[in-house]
Amino acid sequence: MKRIIHITAKLMRFSVCVFFLAFAFVLKTFAQPSKTYDVTIKDGRERIELNRQISKGALDSLIAKYNLGELSLHQFLKTNFSDSLFKKGWKVEVNSQAVVVISKMLIGFNNITNPAEKIAFTEKHPTLSELFPTINNGVVYGYNRFRNKFPFEVRDSVVTFFLRNNKDAKLVILSGSFNKWSPYALRMTRTDSGWIARVVLGPGKYWYKFIVDGNWIVDNDNLLRENDGLGNTNSVFYKPNFTFTLNAFNNAKRIYLAGSFANWQENKLQMIKTNEGWKLPLYLAEGTYTYRYIVDGEWHTDPGNNDRFPNEFNDFNSVIRIGNSHLFKLDGFTNARRVILAGSFNDWREYELVMNKTSAGWEFPYTLGPGNYEYGFIVDGKWKADPQNLPVPNSGAKNSLLIIEPNYTFHLKGLDNARTIFLAGDFNNWNPGTLPMKREGNEWFCSIHLSTGKHLYKFIVDGKWIIDPYNKLWEQNEYDTGNSVMWFDK
Repeated sequence: MKRIIHITAKLMRFSVCVFFLAFAFVLKTFAQPSKTYDVTIKDGRERIELNRQISKGALDSLIAKYNLGELSLHQFLKTNFSDSLFKKGWKVEVNSQAVVVISKMLIGFNNITNPAEKIAFTEKHPTLSELFPTINNGVVYGYNRFRNKFPFEVRDSVVTFFLRNNKDAKLVILSGSFNKWSPYALRMTRTDSGWIARVVLGPGKYWYKFIVDGNWIVDNDNLLRENDGLGNTNSVFYKPNFTFTLNAFNNAKRIYLAGSFANWQENKLQMIKTNEGWKLPLYLAEGTYTYRYIVDGEWHTDPGNNDRFPNEFNDFNSVIRIGNSHLFKLDGFTNARRVILAGSFNDWREYELVMNKTSAGWEFPYTLGPGNYEYGFIVDGKWKADPQNLPVPNSGAKNSLLIIEPNYTFHLKGLDNARTIFLAGDFNNWNPGTLPMKREGNEWFCSIHLSTGKHLYKFIVDGKWIIDPYNKLWEQNEYDTGNSVMWFDK
């Protein structure tokens, strides 16, 4: 009887093995993914899908491309031993005979204290390499706010970074976005009051930290700090490119600078009193800006600047121009009495830019930085698009589109039956009718200017908003419909 039971048990085990072998064959035949691997980023997680039949060469290529050497993926695929994955924060989502899926959070690396390690992690991913760019050219203006010490000395292109005190430190390093967060490249020099290091910088916005005997610290004397999106706080420094100077009102108690670049905030930019007068160094992006001084509560134009535009109070605003001038021209209309230029670059003010009459028509030089702009002409009170530039669709033939220094082209394939496709995103204030895509064959495209860093966008296909079907990187929005995400490296 025992022998019969023993034989029966063997037969049952054999049948089970045959069943699972057959099932595995079916999985291999019908469920095997076509790709050897796929790397995606979604909802803040990096996700890697691996075909268990991936060749050694393909797996080596994946490991090298995404710097995954510490995960022991070869061993995991052979033995399912996953300790190396867990230790590095990876989660095994799927582990079947056909496919393996692992994932890891890309945000909230609170266990990583070295900013260089965080930046090095993001550099594994081409789409995230500009999460923390060397220089941020998306800001309009910036100014420095220090306490207990003067702002860093700037002579031409050389900035002297200064860390106060820490006299007992043995080694102090300056690290920042300007040197790819190197933890050893910029050794600071000890002085009688702290430590200094000199760095050549162009105008713009930079992030930095000090490394004091191996400890990363912010500049406690700098009031400007920002989180880099990876749970890491850094000090911020603006390399100025323009100094507002007011050699008047020496008896004034307090003077503020207000301007279009700062949305005319009245009590934010306080001028610094010097022996020669008043001054305030700023970083300003390329463009044209209007400004005034508030002297003990009274508004004044700049007495040392004769470049002025009329304002809405039947007065004038002083003007500063940084960058290259673009000549707007309107041919004809020689019988018109008055022609005004207005656009997104000056908030569509209908009284500010009075064009100059010529023998052939009208013109106005206006300084603009790289960007995407709409504009139009007001001829004796009537709006007109530029006859030399096609009007923007959905603008009622009133506005034209001007793109200065386009540096990126969006592409969308297929959609053969679509009649119109528009591009919208944070680069045009999500306007659904200003950036039409052109069609060539089975592909739609639109070239625009993008600043360095992160951008959100969508396509509007015959009035329907869609995310980019060819971009796997996206994030949720307030409408629960999602936005496509891209990171642009100029």
